[in-house]
Amino acid sequence: MGEPNYITPRGLERIRRELEWLERDERPKVVAEVSYAASLGDRSENAEYIYGKKRLREIDRRTRWLEKRLDALDVVDADAPRTSGKVHFGAWVSVADEEGEE
Repeated sequence: MGEPNYITPRGLERIRRELEWLERDERPKVVAEVSYAASLGDRSENAEYIYGKKRLREIDRRTRWLEKRLDALDVVDADAPRTSGKVHFGAWVSVADEEGEE
């Protein structure tokens, strides 16, 4: 699968909400618009139909990308207690050079 993709629970929820919105709200709306535009006749010069089909492709592409992300995610709780002295997901760190200057 490759490198893990770390995400916070909040980030995971945002991805799930976007995917749900695309599938439940946006795609059906655009499908209805494309269907109406197709019913008007000549599709080759129908800008609404052409734009609607383009928008459907964009929605489908984004949906596939989000689904792949969900399969590859590793949820990390940034609020979970950690041991000090180690860098962890969500940590703020200071880096010092050899002379100890930050």
